[in-house]
Amino acid sequence: MAESLDSLKEKVRSLRSDFEAALRLATDAPALQAVHDRFLGRKSGSLTALLKTLGTLADDARREAGQELNRLKAELESRLGAAQSSLASTVRDARLTKDRVDVTLPGRAPARGHRHPLTVTREALEDIFLSMGYEVYEGPEVDDDYHCFEALNMPPDHPARDMQDTFYPKGAPGFVLRTHTSTAQIRYMLDNPHPPHVRIICPGKVYRRDDDITHSPMFQQIEGLVVGKGITLGDLKGTIEAFLHALFGAQFPVRFRPSYFPYTEPSVEVDLGCVVCGGKGCRVCKQTGWLEVLGSGMVHPNVFTSAGYDPKEVTGYAFGMGVERIAMLRYRIDDLRMMFENDARFLEQF
Repeated sequence: MAESLDSLKEKVRSLRSDFEAALRLATDAPALQAVHDRFLGRKSGSLTALLKTLGTLADDARREAGQELNRLKAELESRLGAAQSSLASTVRDARLTKDRVDVTLPGRAPARGHRHPLTVTREALEDIFLSMGYEVYEGPEVDDDYHCFEALNMPPDHPARDMQDTFYPKGAPGFVLRTHTSTAQIRYMLDNPHPPHVRIICPGKVYRRDDDITHSPMFQQIEGLVVGKGITLGDLKGTIEAFLHALFGAQFPVRFRPSYFPYTEPSVEVDLGCVVCGGKGCRVCKQTGWLEVLGSGMVHPNVFTSAGYDPKEVTGYAFGMGVERIAMLRYRIDDLRMMFENDARFLEQF
C-alpha cells in the first residue's frame, strides 16, 4: 500500500514525541545507547523504518519526505549527542569531586613502628647503671665450660650445674650456650688484671632448657660486678635499693633474704614490694606482698682466684636479673611468651 506524504509527516511528529519522552528518561550511558538503538539503529531503528517507506511515495512527494526525514535524523543525532556529552561531563565532575585532593590539608603521617618492650626495658636498666658510673661490657653467647662454670666456682662435679639445664652445641665439645652473663664478668677480670676498680654491667642473651608462661629457652640478663678495696655487703644493698627505686619508685620497699649461689658468699635474694597491690597481697605476689626481682651477693674468693685477683686484697659484689622478669613487672604482663610472638596488637602498646 502506498504511503501518503501526510501520513508520513504524522509518523515523523509521533516519532519525535516518542524520542523526546525516551530521552528525558535516559539518565545513564546504557539508557542513552538504548534510545539510539531504538530510534537510530541501522536495522531496527524507528527512523530507519520510515526511510524505507520513501520508495512508496510519488516522485515529487518522495523528495520532500526525504528532506524531512534527513532533518529529523540530524535533529535526533544532535539531541542524543548533546545528552551523551552532558552525561559524560556530569560523571567526570562527580569523579573529580570524589577524588580531589585538598592541598591545604596537613599530610598524613606514615604508620610508625614501636620499639619492643624488652628493648625499652633493657635501655632503661642500662641508663640507670650508666648514671651510677658503670661500664657496659658484653661477652660471647657461645662460651667454653671454664668461663661458664669452672671459673664461677662450679667444677664438673658441682651440684649447682644441675640447677641450670644447659644447651651443648653439637660438634663443639667443651663449649656451651651460656646460661648466664656472668661469663662476661670472668672475661673482663681476666682481660683487666689488677685494675684499681671494676664497675661493669653485662647485658645479653642467655639460654636454658625452660619454656612456659614465665620461662623461655632464650632470654636476656643483666649482671653487674663491682670490685675494689673495702667493698662491703652494705655497698651492695645501697646500690640495689637505689637502682630499684629509680626503676619502680621509692614508694616500693626493698628487702634482702639469705640465699645460695655458688659464685657469691654470702648470697642474697632481693624482693620488691608488689607493684600491683602495693604490698597488700594479690594473685601476682601470691598474697605475700613481695615480688622476687634479682639475685646477688659478695663475690666468692674462688671466683677472684680463677680470674687472677687476690681475694685478700680486693672484695666485690655481683648481681643479676632477667630483663623479661623486669619488663613483666613494669608492664604487668602475665605471660612471657607474649614477648616473642610478634603480635602487633601487643607490641603497639609500647
